[in-house]
Amino acid sequence: MHSSPAMDRLVKSLKRLPGIGEKSAARLAYHLLSAPDGHVAELSEAIGRLKTDTVVCATCFNLSDRNPCSICADDRRDRALLCVVEEPADLASVESSGGFHGLYHVLGGALSPIDGMGPENLRIEELAARVERGGVTEVILATNPTVEGEATAYYLIDMLQPVGVKLTRIAHGVPLGGELEYVDGSTLAHALSGRRTVD
Repeated sequence: MHSSPAMDRLVKSLKRLPGIGEKSAARLAYHLLSAPDGHVAELSEAIGRLKTDTVVCATCFNLSDRNPCSICADDRRDRALLCVVEEPADLASVESSGGFHGLYHVLGGALSPIDGMGPENLRIEELAARVERGGVTEVILATNPTVEGEATAYYLIDMLQPVGVKLTRIAHGVPLGGELEYVDGSTLAHALSGRRTVD
């Protein structure tokens, strides 16, 4: 129990967020209590408008303020390249790298039978339809390097190979500036299996 019912309610609500435990929730709540009224009002308004001002793009399933999203509507994007990611946060990471200028497809998760996530729970049929419509020459599978992400990538490879589109997988391995002695064995194994010929 904290100092007031209002504080208890806020701590309880904050604990529902991923990665936030009792102590972190209490620390955030006390911070908000001592923050200027304007900051708290701004945060409250931003949270309140999150659902009402956010739409899902009907083409790529990214989160946006319009449909289609600004990426899908941008005629300068390379429409022959389609990068498949698990979640909108993954799309944001790829986009912030500045190294990709094609289009995206957000699956909405990864295959995970233990969590009840099968192909029917993801936007896999929509991906197949986009590729089969034509115009896409390469599908880049940028699912996460987890067991679920790998399973999803292999499932998509099996599904899309008959279409005849080029399928590529993002490289996984040693981070730039990293030292081999500090890289875990799984990452190093990925780096070795994904090695390429030096020109």
